[in-house]
Amino acid sequence: MHLIICLTVFLTITYLLKLIYSMLWRPYKIQHHFQKQGISGPAYRPIIGNTQQMKRRAAEITRNEQVSCDHSILHRVVPAYSKWSGMYGKTYLYWFGAKPRLAVTEPAMIKEVLMNTGGSYDRLLNDPLSKKLLGEGLAELRGQKWAMHRRIANLALNMEQVKGWVSKMGSGTAKMLKRWEEKVAGQDEFEIEVHKESHNLMADLISRTIFGSCFGEGKRIFELQDRLILLCVLSINTVYFPGFRFLPTKKNRERSRLDKEIRESIQMLIENNKKGDGSRNLLSLLMSSHKNHDGKEEHLEVDEIIDECKTFYFAGKESSANTLTWALLLLAMHQDWQAKAREEVFRVCRNNELPTADNLSELKLVSMIISETLRLYTPVTMLMRRTCKDVKLGGLSIPEDTQLALVVIATHRDPEIWGEDAEQFNPERFSEPRKHLGSFFPFGLGPRICQATIELKLVLAMILGRYSFVVSPTYVHAPITGLTVQPQHGAHILFSKII
Repeated sequence: MHLIICLTVFLTITYLLKLIYSMLWRPYKIQHHFQKQGISGPAYRPIIGNTQQMKRRAAEITRNEQVSCDHSILHRVVPAYSKWSGMYGKTYLYWFGAKPRLAVTEPAMIKEVLMNTGGSYDRLLNDPLSKKLLGEGLAELRGQKWAMHRRIANLALNMEQVKGWVSKMGSGTAKMLKRWEEKVAGQDEFEIEVHKESHNLMADLISRTIFGSCFGEGKRIFELQDRLILLCVLSINTVYFPGFRFLPTKKNRERSRLDKEIRESIQMLIENNKKGDGSRNLLSLLMSSHKNHDGKEEHLEVDEIIDECKTFYFAGKESSANTLTWALLLLAMHQDWQAKAREEVFRVCRNNELPTADNLSELKLVSMIISETLRLYTPVTMLMRRTCKDVKLGGLSIPEDTQLALVVIATHRDPEIWGEDAEQFNPERFSEPRKHLGSFFPFGLGPRICQATIELKLVLAMILGRYSFVVSPTYVHAPITGLTVQPQHGAHILFSKII
């Protein structure tokens, strides 16, 4: 008995000492370490860090509507960064719980972090609640397993394969436009809330490319995924305490139920696909075996395929839909660029024919508009990384396990990089490739799968070829950040048919 008591006391003291070290000693030591290098920031608060301050700041912003349709939106979409960078400078230290986070906007530093292949930096691991959204897909994997998944994903989403899906994308877009015409038959001008339409359309297009003939069932799965996204938004900015996911709270039970139903539904589609017509949809390609560089066969297990489907859906649908929304709003606000883009569409798609896989590449101006939209309204405001060891970055000495918040949307608007008109819409910026690799990185750096760009070019071309449009008087310009940047009150646009 005496031994048990001594052991209990020892373990308790050990735990308390570790707690004091991780919650008090180490944070204050790191804070002092950065202060000696001239880097300050909001003071560390034990256990919660600065999370409550960030939440309060975000809540204040969502209560205040922004009526002006200008593009000075940092105070709305990254309210804490907007406030603290004004107080402490562009590079400052803040705290997510007991984890130090360094805000970074310097292109050279961003390039070094994102292009590093020496193992100095890595992505953050999502907490167990957020993992329900993506599972163990590419966004979560590391090492050899990540490499295998990446090889298979690249084979499934190569350029020729994506081009083969253009007709499916065109059919889905034509279906939406036909529904618009039936809904407003006989009206010269009609209003559409394009944010909801964009999300419905992208769910449809991605369902067609992922699930082929089963796209109707795919759309139902994505409705479940949308509900799961809302629950993940609630947890993503909250410090996770170990074991919380096992508590039978209402939200935890709902997360588990939605995740279970999504996985079961995708698994059913996998089984149906095995008996299918042999069409080359993404699901069938993910199910196929492939040879690696050593000539060995490799394939994904069922659970891995399910996780990749969830990842492709979120990364594809959420980002593409929001980019389409902002591109339409920007063209509605800037009639001169809308007219130039329409002229290009008429020239490339003669007689207003549907764009094809071959002539989409000729829509240079539309591509520039998409890039400028991604610059001003990048879907993800920050990319998160962490140091895997003590590093030197931009002249700073950064301790191991420091989180790096690469503030994408601030770098995209920096006047020192983009000029005094950095917060104005000007697609001409992208008439030539950017010289500095770290100044424009909406989805990170390096080569990216082009399915989203092809989808966006196709949809914009088809809309521009049929309608002129202006911002509705009912629209309130109030961008906010959930998981991505989106209009708080929807995106209301007035359309007029031109053919």
